[in-house]
Amino acid sequence: MRIATWNVNSARARAERIGAWLDRSNVDVLAIQETKARDDQFPATIFTDRGYEVAHHGLSQWNGVAIASRVGLADVQIGFPGQPGYGDPEEPEARAIAATCGGVQVWSLYVPNGREVGHDHYAYKLRWLEALRDAGTARLAADPDAQIAYVGDFNVAPEDHDVWDMAAFEGATHVTEPERAAFTALTEAGFEDVARHYTPGPGVYTYWDYKGLSFPKRKGMRIDFVLASPALRDRVSGAGIDREERKGKGASDHAPVIVGLDGVDGEPVAKPKETTK
Repeated sequence: MRIATWNVNSARARAERIGAWLDRSNVDVLAIQETKARDDQFPATIFTDRGYEVAHHGLSQWNGVAIASRVGLADVQIGFPGQPGYGDPEEPEARAIAATCGGVQVWSLYVPNGREVGHDHYAYKLRWLEALRDAGTARLAADPDAQIAYVGDFNVAPEDHDVWDMAAFEGATHVTEPERAAFTALTEAGFEDVARHYTPGPGVYTYWDYKGLSFPKRKGMRIDFVLASPALRDRVSGAGIDREERKGKGASDHAPVIVGLDGVDGEPVAKPKETTK
């Protein structure tokens, strides 16, 4: 089974590219972030026409998460226990959705950006990650054998080589100690970054800004991850980052991350092609 995560930066604007990528990638489950659509605006036929079931959670023109699966899609869950909202008054945002796909509980997560250090959105980001850790810890305590994948855009670069130049991020979000500590708390709770072993850095990124020719200049960040519970981690057979998808007209500013698992009912699957160079 092949699971992928991709911040598409508008499902409607990139519908054609998403469909073409599904046709050639052969993924079984795709977790999507930043759909920028309400539920009634989401282009579900991209997926259903290709044999995928799909669940989407979108409240406005911002945020939005979805899961598409061709190996079953059950027990859809919107949000996780304790997930904080944002604003005054505090309102929930469309940043988390889960479904059971091929026996794996897959979470599509779009962690708040944080905007700038000291901003109330930065504090919200830290609360959000803490609540996710607490929910994951409780889930594994209740069922240590649970197969869970926390996947998505985490908006954190956990290691120095996950950005092209640390000096360029002085005083900025995504690389601060509190953000990195919040990400590390997730991994210490038992959710391992399973793609890194197959796609080691430096110079391996999942996001490149549209500005300043960042992509051709290799000025990227590694902020999209597949974090697997212990039981799921043992099934990982390979991983790759489809850097080619960042190329060309109309590309998202993120590239898909793909993880291969031992197949449903124990049938092995081929490792996903690694495209990190």
